[in-house]
Amino acid sequence: MSYFENEWQISPDLQLKIFHSFLALFVLLLIRFLALQLIFKNFKDVKDRYQWKNGVKNAYYIILLIALANIWIDKIDSIGTFLGLVSAGLAIALQVPIVNLAAWLFIVVRKPFEVGDRIEIGGVSGDVIDIRFFQFTINEIGNWVAAEQSTGRIIHVPNGEVFKVSQANYNQGFSHIWLELPVLVTFESNWRKAKEILENIINIHAEELSFSAKRKLLEASKKYMIFYSNLTPIVYTQVKDSGVELTIRFLSEPKKRRVVENNVWEAILDNFAKQDDIDFAYPTQRVFYNYTEGKEGAKKKFDPNLNQ
Repeated sequence: MSYFENEWQISPDLQLKIFHSFLALFVLLLIRFLALQLIFKNFKDVKDRYQWKNGVKNAYYIILLIALANIWIDKIDSIGTFLGLVSAGLAIALQVPIVNLAAWLFIVVRKPFEVGDRIEIGGVSGDVIDIRFFQFTINEIGNWVAAEQSTGRIIHVPNGEVFKVSQANYNQGFSHIWLELPVLVTFESNWRKAKEILENIINIHAEELSFSAKRKLLEASKKYMIFYSNLTPIVYTQVKDSGVELTIRFLSEPKKRRVVENNVWEAILDNFAKQDDIDFAYPTQRVFYNYTEGKEGAKKKFDPNLNQ
């Protein structure tokens, strides 16, 4: 110690604090390493392993901060002065990081979303894959990719955004989303038969989802004011310019949306192809002769005086 005191002008008290700081850092790093080894060994589920790993990491930083503060701050008065100066400086220079840190605490305690949830925030949609002190990370979906599938981009969002913009959570509360598929058939088609076919198709593909949704909804109703009187699939009828629109409304898990839509559409195409009295409609132009094509009671009566 005399060497450092003579050559570097470091007092014995300061040398002791530096030694204790490095010792605390070494011990905590060793404990963190051993804890992570136990986590990777005992937890096979990716989400559980991530949460435990994240908890150990957060605990490491908090304990290290407390240990260093205990080593370097000697008296209670010094702690008060230190905290006063630090808080004043942080309020001015680190306003955004402080907001992000406060938002991280809000996310951890209030849980507007968790790792694995599919959310939309500030016009960006994706699956939450990481939550840290100052930002959370999502695996982007949608954008130029159809049916909300992954784009392959990783987007980092400041935690403070949860205080500024609204967030939509696909998984929290009610774990399913409503999907609607409009099917347009011509006016000349047997639309009642088409509707019956669609009802049979959607009952086959959505039966299991509706049962699962009821169980999830019962759990969510204990926490949120959520109530649906009917969760079963349904087909609505509406007249459009080009034909009769039959809209299928049913439940789906958010991450299975494209697969479910694909299966339903393939079933529709296969079934409609077998029918000789059902045609898909699309925007067209046609000339309608009321004298010959109109219904008997709705035809315009021929007036010979009009030709004079």
